[in-house]
Amino acid sequence: MRASFLLGAVLTALVAAAAALSFVWTPYDVAALDIAAKLLPPSAAHWLGTDHFGRDVFSMLLVGSRVSIAVALVAVGIGAGLGVPLGLAAAARPGSLLDETIMRANDLVFAFPSLLIAIMITAILGPSALNAILAIGIFNVPVFARLTRGAALSLWRRDFILAARLAGKGRARISLEHVLPNLANLLVVQATIQFSLGILAEAGLSYVGLGAQPPTPSWGRMLAESQTMVVLAPWLALFPGLAIVLTVLGLNLLGDGLRDLLDPRLRRRVRPA
Repeated sequence: MRASFLLGAVLTALVAAAAALSFVWTPYDVAALDIAAKLLPPSAAHWLGTDHFGRDVFSMLLVGSRVSIAVALVAVGIGAGLGVPLGLAAAARPGSLLDETIMRANDLVFAFPSLLIAIMITAILGPSALNAILAIGIFNVPVFARLTRGAALSLWRRDFILAARLAGKGRARISLEHVLPNLANLLVVQATIQFSLGILAEAGLSYVGLGAQPPTPSWGRMLAESQTMVVLAPWLALFPGLAIVLTVLGLNLLGDGLRDLLDPRLRRRVRPA
């Protein structure tokens, strides 16, 4: 097992543990203001210091991890839940009206960056974590649809698919029973990658005020609030930035490791002599 996979798994597990811990315990109440204790540097009382409202940075990071994971996880679920069936349907009838409609709709979504989609959704519904989920999720749909269609098209030319068709199975049944199981490894790896991108997207949306709203902590908004106090209190930008970097790094390493473990060709390539 590759060291990068182990490192990615450890980093991802630590972030998941921090998010789970925040449900039952944080050193301080993240909504409580203590102006007398504002901008305190890291100490035994406040492990990562306090912000300009006297809130404990470590407690905010714990709760912020919960928000980031929830937004990214649900957004990836939306993308995969809609994109994979669309990709399977398009691959089952290549060149048909259904295929062309699905792929042109994907092109339309790709024409708008996720941030622009979030701005449009926010203008209608208002800024919130739910709207960030919708924006990131909508952008993930064509990613999974294109990946599924491209991989499924190659499978439809395989002999075992031809045998299934000769046995009288319909296209929908073949897609579910034969095509989808053979795409599972690829989709798991892609979901891990999109999860890391979802963390970044959530942080970016929160940074511009379109993500989770106060008093709910968010890593992106913590960075936005710290930008005017970098010289006075550098820990306010350092720790949220490190949290984002380590989380994304861990997920990317985990995704690379899963790709190597789940792909038989890569397994044979890295197997020691």
